[in-house]
Amino acid sequence: MPPAGSLTADQLSFFDANGYLVLESFSSAEEVRAMRDRMSELVEGYDGANSSVFSTKDHRQLKDDYFFKSAENISFFFEEKAFGDDGCLRQPKELSINKVGHALHEHDPVFKKFAFSENVSSLFSSLGYKRPAVIQSMYIFKQPGIGGEVVPHQDNTFLYTEPLSCTGLWLALQDATITNGCLWAIPGSHKNGLQRRMIRDENGTHFDRASPLYDQKEFVPLEVKSGDFVVIHGDLVHQSFENNSPVSRHALSLHVVDMEGCKWSKDNWIQRTTAPEPLYVS
Repeated sequence: MPPAGSLTADQLSFFDANGYLVLESFSSAEEVRAMRDRMSELVEGYDGANSSVFSTKDHRQLKDDYFFKSAENISFFFEEKAFGDDGCLRQPKELSINKVGHALHEHDPVFKKFAFSENVSSLFSSLGYKRPAVIQSMYIFKQPGIGGEVVPHQDNTFLYTEPLSCTGLWLALQDATITNGCLWAIPGSHKNGLQRRMIRDENGTHFDRASPLYDQKEFVPLEVKSGDFVVIHGDLVHQSFENNSPVSRHALSLHVVDMEGCKWSKDNWIQRTTAPEPLYVS
């Protein structure tokens, strides 16, 4: 059988029309368990000495040097609602962390094994990438009761190349439903082009224009099972709501750009000191 990431003509057509594609059972239960177990170990070993709060609403992390350095490290970010008025965690740290990122795929062997797997490489070969490289990786917890909202956005806003080349990958490590904060997307919205950019310059990190207003009726839920894989076009408008349920929604997110024929913008928030390792070179 061909690798799970080898896309058929019908799958490529669906992705081109809708801007997303769900690949069922992309990862085995054993692979999912290995990543979840490894993250439990990383969280257990984290002492909380260096951290930040992550928010897509007020973007407070954009004033935080810890956030910028995370581009080449394994860094921990707490949920907005994790802390009480006294500044202490309301619940154990393993139920308080929003995400861990942004270079898991470089520094941890379990996550690197997945990112550089034949299945992932074959996906980008199907999409025509010449020198794909993972530019960031995130383990997202979507904690029960406090899992933060991710507002409508396009990935190319944050990970800009000329020409545009970002593709997002989202591996469900638990079932993702409407109840616990699954992804929502506007089918075909990638055809409307990039609406705004986040720029890092001498004036700090900021957006070049206000976010468009989107009609919530246009979004469709992408409910998936653990092990399913969502491929997301860099211009697709997508979001997720708060997780007010008692069940978490763990996921692994990778963002990949083409380093062949595409130029990484010097005013992206990620400014690496070393070039990322490509998945392959064709």
